[in-house]
Amino acid sequence: MPTAMHMRWPGVTLDQYDEAREKVRWEEDAPDGAIFHVAAHDGEAMRVFDLWDSPEQFQAFAESRLMPAVREIGIEGEPEVTLCEVHRMFAPKPIESGAGVLV
Repeated sequence: MPTAMHMRWPGVTLDQYDEAREKVRWEEDAPDGAIFHVAAHDGEAMRVFDLWDSPEQFQAFAESRLMPAVREIGIEGEPEVTLCEVHRMFAPKPIESGAGVLV
């Protein structure tokens, strides 16, 4: 069953997020089970919203690729992560594959 993941990581900057993205290369080498990814910053914390095929696939990615890289970069602390089963998904506009910034 698809899983929604919301991550809030206080103190993490956009530059640190970009450094982690470059190191982990999740856009070039998409993790198994990844469906959708959105990243934003609220002025205090990095916020990430993902859709995954399963919570186990998110956990495997976090343990094997994400967390080792963020430790190497020097990001401290732990993110607040919430996982929940998706009830319904709807995309009113087509979403192109690949990275981009909406303006």
